[in-house]
Amino acid sequence: MFEPFKPSKIELTKYVFFTGKGGVGKTSLACATAVQLADNGKNVLLISTDPASNLQDVFETELNNKGVAIAEVKGLTVANLDPVKAAAEYRESVVAPYRGKLPESVIANMEEQLSGSCTVEIAAFNEFSGFITDEKTAAEYDHIIFDTAPTGHTLRMLQLPSAWSGFISESTHGASCLGQLSGLDSKKAVYKKAVETLADAKRTTLVLVTRPEETPIKEAERASGELSQLGICSQIMVINGLLTEHSDEVSDNLHQKQQKALTHLPHSLKRLKIYFVPLRSYNITGIPYIRSLLTDNTLTQEREKLAVTEIPHLRDVIEDLYLSKKKVVFTMGKGGVGKTTIAAAIALGLAEKGVKVHLATTDPAAHLKYVINETDNITMSHIDEKAELKKYQNEVLTKAKETMSEADIAYVEEDLRSPCTQEIAVFHAFAEIVERADNEVVVIDTAPTGHTLLLLDSSQSYHKEVERTQGGTIPESVKNLLPRLRSDETEVVIVTLAEATPVYEALRLEDDLKRAKIAVKWWIINSAFYGTRSSDALLSAKASHEVKWINKIALHSGENFALISWTADELKGQKLKELF
Repeated sequence: MFEPFKPSKIELTKYVFFTGKGGVGKTSLACATAVQLADNGKNVLLISTDPASNLQDVFETELNNKGVAIAEVKGLTVANLDPVKAAAEYRESVVAPYRGKLPESVIANMEEQLSGSCTVEIAAFNEFSGFITDEKTAAEYDHIIFDTAPTGHTLRMLQLPSAWSGFISESTHGASCLGQLSGLDSKKAVYKKAVETLADAKRTTLVLVTRPEETPIKEAERASGELSQLGICSQIMVINGLLTEHSDEVSDNLHQKQQKALTHLPHSLKRLKIYFVPLRSYNITGIPYIRSLLTDNTLTQEREKLAVTEIPHLRDVIEDLYLSKKKVVFTMGKGGVGKTTIAAAIALGLAEKGVKVHLATTDPAAHLKYVINETDNITMSHIDEKAELKKYQNEVLTKAKETMSEADIAYVEEDLRSPCTQEIAVFHAFAEIVERADNEVVVIDTAPTGHTLLLLDSSQSYHKEVERTQGGTIPESVKNLLPRLRSDETEVVIVTLAEATPVYEALRLEDDLKRAKIAVKWWIINSAFYGTRSSDALLSAKASHEVKWINKIALHSGENFALISWTADELKGQKLKELF
């Protein structure tokens, strides 16, 4: 159905961008592509702009942001840009002139405006745009490969005329995410050239990386559509981690689940040239493993020993939540790790102990009802993110159109697409649900990030947001929310997978929450092959290699973690008890 991914046999352009959901294998595939092209005589520059980059571990070489030649691979140079560090440096360059001149509360607000994920991505674009536009670099290398591509949101921001005017510093709009452009006017020409290069099919190829699973495929579809609308149409797709052989019940079930996801591949993706990479059991670290990823070689890897004598179960987490009398419980983590299912299982476990539970989600209500039914002890509700966002956008735009030019309206419209604004849009509905904790335990499968909570807590930005939607009246539920989240009655349960990127992203999420003074105790490692006892050679080896991440989480959390084994079963109703 699909061809094996062999970069040396594909007509790739000078610039190659890998994009996709966190944890799908962008870094591994970018590295393997770079090595294979270099092994075939090409001069290649590989650049990572991923905040969770582990390029130094992959190549087992100390890297910098200028580029380091890899001794074992003739013709390959690797640069590791740190967008988090770049964002911090940029934030300070913008804020520094105002220190000592403006009140500390205003300075704190400015810093928080420049602390979100959008700022990190702009900083990344700022770093790698020089590599795209530099003629000397272009002449030196046959291919320049980027580990992470910019999102459609970032590219639209850079194309807005308002982004390069005095609008940002003068506007009373209170933009939640786009303030990071305020100090980049001198880069306008460089960014324009970079965006033009991205849209040139003769110079740029976009590689959409996904796994044969529903959520990553949906993310690939979204990214493909957004970038196509911006003229970036030279796209191919790579399905990473496809199980090609199966020899026991566990591997049979995995194969069937993957094939089902691929059968329902969206039509927009079917139009692309699609390649696949087989599922590998080992971690991609070291040149032999990088070379092996895209070849038929089967390598073995040293296996780490489990550092804990006993692995806790979800029932241990539920028991702790019950005994500590938590009133608000969140399951948080990146999309696709299983937050909704875990939240439903926690709600069921607490309800069976006689606790009155309200289970809320931002997933469609119909989906939640497929997972669990209301009972004497469980009530349910959902926040319709799309409806809340649409309502919020209409309110803001109606007010903005009274005083702003068309160019500035375009700026506001892009601001309203940002991740932070989407969280702000559901903030009030979210606050009302948390208020129910006065009378019952509230379990919610998502929450505003620490960044958004701090953004709203910052007095200047907070009151602007309130005035937009509440006419200056602050609901009691909103006033009470952050103090409640910071209290002992709230517990955040972080959900992740036993893989590099989901773990690193979960750690960043935890740091984000800590900045907002929200404590995290429990971690859940979901869908691990470690507990399946599969006899399939590949899955057995993969389970062994998950131990590294289990140990890392065990140490980090002080052994306050639980492990849930991978299963092909649909977990709903009483079957949720199998997770206990």
